[in-house]
Amino acid sequence: MRIRITPRDEALHVVFEDGRQADYHWFWLRHECSRERHPLTNERTLAMSDVPLDVRPADVALDPTFGVVSIRWQGEPSERPASQYTLGWLREHAYALDREEPAAPPKLAHYRAVPAAGKTLPADLWARLVRDGAVVVSAPSAVDAATPEYTERVIAEAEAAGLTAVETHFGRIEDLRTDNTTNANTDQLGYTDAAIALHTDQAFLTAPPRLQMLHAIRPAARGGESLLADGAAAAKWLEASDAVAYEVLTRTPVRFHRKQRAFERIYEGPILDRRADGSIRVRSSYFTMAPHRIPYARMEPFYRAYQKLERHLEATQLRFKLGPGDLLVYDNYRMLHGRAAFEGARWVRGVYFDPAETP
Repeated sequence: MRIRITPRDEALHVVFEDGRQADYHWFWLRHECSRERHPLTNERTLAMSDVPLDVRPADVALDPTFGVVSIRWQGEPSERPASQYTLGWLREHAYALDREEPAAPPKLAHYRAVPAAGKTLPADLWARLVRDGAVVVSAPSAVDAATPEYTERVIAEAEAAGLTAVETHFGRIEDLRTDNTTNANTDQLGYTDAAIALHTDQAFLTAPPRLQMLHAIRPAARGGESLLADGAAAAKWLEASDAVAYEVLTRTPVRFHRKQRAFERIYEGPILDRRADGSIRVRSSYFTMAPHRIPYARMEPFYRAYQKLERHLEATQLRFKLGPGDLLVYDNYRMLHGRAAFEGARWVRGVYFDPAETP
């Protein structure tokens, strides 16, 4: 197998000749640079405390003939010799040999609805959601699916398949449009044309609805793309790449506070909620977070951990636009969603569901 090196955001990934692979943090490599040793005694002259944790390479090169990786570091003079590491030395000191690869961007399952005579939702909807976290159901070409009546048809089909529509403080169906006159408690971002970053819904409830369906009636004239990111995959990535940050987000309670003119709820719990079955329920809603009451010494680690998770979610998010009549169904325990700002009379209908038995 051919030797390969791949510079990543936080580490150097090396694939050795026998197929084994390893990752090395940039700060670890900078600390282990052989030029930082005394020329006579070979003792280390660079202290760990002097290595910036955010150190990054300006250039990384592999010389396969001599088996040497050379790294020039950002911010250092160009005339300064590059740090060099032999492949043999890297293999000998590999501390992350064959670690699990970082999570790939989420997939999005597609299903084309069968015209009026057939089913709108796929028979294996739950299996698709377990596998991918979300599914887009394209509108059937032979049916006018961009109507409120089609929303009702899909709800009836979902309930016949064992799901239960959940009524919230907005009502049974949310008409997400700037000129809304049908819902209660519309004093929130969903009823504006503003951008909404990635989040999970109803984080302020003890038991948020498990599923949400978004039915596109009328796309925006400009903008309004949907955003989707796999929170469960991001949590696994964080656990594998930064166990300290993962523990912070699974142990630090956060208060979610929804206060509107005619509604108020508070829930306190971690961003990453480890459930009894070993799965993670993601609870993340930046616009309903109350002021944090975290002890002083833990406040900065919490912010660092949260920002690291969010940056990964943003880097792996999907961005797409639903057409008239299209449906997006996603697992609200796993997936974070959002939308871009828009112009025009965008109209999307939202419905929450719970399975008969929530896994």
